[in-house]
Formats: sequence, structure tokens, C-alpha cells
Amino acid sequence: MFEMTKKTLLSVSIAAAFAGTACAESTVNGPMAFDPIPGSAYNAVNDPAEPWVIPEGYRQFIVSDESNLDIYSGIADWGDMNTVNETKKHAGRYMYRTHEVRPGSDATASGGAVSVVDLQDGTAKVVVQRADWEALDGIVWTPWHTVLFAEETINAAFPDPQVPQAQSGLVYELKLVDGDPTAAESVTVRPLLGTLSHEGLEIDAEGNVYVIDEDRSGSIYKFVPEQYGDLSSGQLYALRVKNGGKTGEAEWVALDMTQAQISARVAAQAEGVKATKYCRPEDMERIAETLYVALTCEDVNNAANTGGPGAVLAVNLGDTPSVKYLVAPGKNVSFETKPATGVPGVTGFKGPDNLANSPDGKLWIVEDNDWSDIWVVDPNGADANGDGYPDDVHLFASLKDKPAEGTGIYFGKDPHTLYVNVQHSGTGNDKTMAITNRAE
Repeated sequence: MFEMTKKTLLSVSIAAAFAGTACAESTVNGPMAFDPIPGSAYNAVNDPAEPWVIPEGYRQFIVSDESNLDIYSGIADWGDMNTVNETKKHAGRYMYRTHEVRPGSDATASGGAVSVVDLQDGTAKVVVQRADWEALDGIVWTPWHTVLFAEETINAAFPDPQVPQAQSGLVYELKLVDGDPTAAESVTVRPLLGTLSHEGLEIDAEGNVYVIDEDRSGSIYKFVPEQYGDLSSGQLYALRVKNGGKTGEAEWVALDMTQAQISARVAAQAEGVKATKYCRPEDMERIAETLYVALTCEDVNNAANTGGPGAVLAVNLGDTPSVKYLVAPGKNVSFETKPATGVPGVTGFKGPDNLANSPDGKLWIVEDNDWSDIWVVDPNGADANGDGYPDDVHLFASLKDKPAEGTGIYFGKDPHTLYVNVQHSGTGNDKTMAITNRAE
């Protein structure tokens, strides 16, 4: 349950704006300064209240779990991604979460939901829920004060009645009641952003929205609205590397908008487009003019996309777009070897899933993997050998709850606190955690 009572993360975030960098002697500096943990939590005994192995000087606590909000009785709540109200009154106080249940296969007819938890008093409730929403995943607060969320489904089994032609998942826009950010005024489907297996959602300074297709041959997309903040009209583009490979100079190629609302995946592979394919693009995070993309099964040494340990991609969003890899096993981080009988495991990088941008510009990465790890890299870090990869990728945390995965890593208004969900926990109690170096 929530532990901060009246002394809230919201209030301490105000002080954080004036706080100096702590622990300057640590291996990784900044508001979340730390010395890396020694390795993954292989075969560690899980503590349901403290499921993460974390650096010295840090503590963790439950922000919300199924004891204060149980949306799906008898099954896990599958909390996936997080965002807070980043602007307007009480900015940073309310955290919104998607829940990735799949009607039918998860034995619930109530469908996907978006919930909210008040970070001041810990109360939580469902904001919106619908029986046809499948595997809600990506979520982002928009600069125009709404919430975008999306379905991660390759083959839609429960069509949206307003977009019955859509073959995959859709993006929705939630408008909150003015003066009550815990209540929905309206929810509008946004089919022009493409029907795809959506996960990551990101927005740039011009109001363009970036989406991905979480498919083993998925692509990266950009929606350009005709008017800032209005997603009811505009053009969807797909990213294409000009040399036919995975990296190098690139361009955004316009898609047929009728086909994009049926299957943007098909539109992206039409003659004259042929968007670049990656292995399961999942989350995205924009830092300045670069869009980072987690590729869960990419193999940087295998252009055939047959599946590998994963990588993180960097897409330059400038006037001349370009693409390169930022993190990959064998380049700037180790390969992982799972423990076997009588053989210890080797900590490494496998299955990058969700990304977060810390306030000091570092990229945080959580794995979709047994003993899910959280890694940190400075995109502008030293590259002593000149191979294009920053030299240092640091291990911040590892999940002791083996059947679970960490999801939805996110920094709100407090630069000293990372939020992360524990999804499909072996305890049967999915939860949202905070990991912080702040004193109680």
C-alpha cells in the first residue's frame, strides 16, 4: 500500500527542483546517482513488499497494488505503462496507468482499463474501461493536456464499433474533466494514427506523434497533424532507411491513409514505401532531437530479423533523419546467460522493453525478461573506441519476482524517484512501485 501519507512525492518534487546533485562520487552521477548493483537477481528470494534489488542508499515502496484497486477480480491487473498529469493545476499529482488484459483470453468481459492513483493520498480508481479494449499498453500525457493510450494487439478480436475495419490496435485520446483530473469527460478514437500493435507513444515539440508496430517485422511511424493538438486530421508516415539496411540516412514516407486505418502495417510495406522493419519495436522515448526505440528481439548482427537479444535504436529527428543503434549486447553491454543446474548465470542485456528519460537526460531501460533488469545509459557518454556506442551501460536494479516483468518505467516531477510496475507477479498481486534515493 501507499506509504507516504501526507508527505507526498508531489511536495518533495518542489524541493527537488532546487536540490544539488547528490552522491557526486558515485559511478553514475545526477539526481539518481548510484553505484551499479553487482548482478541480476538470479534465484533470489522475492520479498513482495520489496521485489527489486536496488543500489545502496535507495529504498522502494508500493504506490498502488491490488489491495487498494482490484480491477479484475481473480486475475492479475496487468498494470503496464505510466504517465502523470505533466501540466496544468496539480501537475505531477495524478498517475495514469494502462491495464493490458485481453478480453476472452484473460477470462474477463470487462475489457482494458485506464486507472489513476492520487500520489498525495494513495487513492486509486478506474477512469475509463470498455469491453472492446484489448491489451491497453502505451500511454502519454500530451502538451495539450489530454492522455493518449493505445491497444497492443496484432489481430483485433473485438473491433471498435466506430472503426470496424481496423485489423489491429488503435490509439485513443482521453479528455479529463476540467478541474477533476480523475474523471473522464470524453474518449475519442484516433484511427489516423494507424491501426497497429501499439505500445510506445511519444510527442515532439511540434505536436507530431510517434507510434510503433510491436511486430517481429514492425516499423516506426510519425503522425503529423494539420493543426497542433488536433489529431482528427493529418498524415501518417513510416520511417525508411535509404540504403535498404537498418541504420544510416533515413526519410519519412507518406502512407495511404485509407489503408493506414485498416492496417498501417500493410500500408507501410506498399510499393513505393517499403518502410524499414525491426524486430518488435516496443517503447519509445524522445530526448531533445533523438527518438530512442526499444527493439525487444533485434539482433544487430542479423539483418534478417530472425530474433535476437534485443537492442535500443536512436533515430535523429532533425532535418536529415538518420538511424543508429545505441545499446546492443556484444557492443557496449554483455550478453546474458541464464543460470542452469550447477552453473551460475551471467548478467547481461536481453529483451529491452520500456524506456524512460531521466531529468538529466539519461536513458533508462527495463527488460521483458526473467529477472527483469533496469539499465541506464548516457546517450552522450564517452565512446573511447569510436564504434558509435557509448561505452558504459550500468545496471541499476533487478527484479527478484521471476515470473514478473518490470514495465512502465517513468519519471514524474521528482527527479529522485523512478516509477515502475511489476506485471504478472508471481505473488498474484500486480503493483506500481517507486524506487527513490530520498529519505522517508
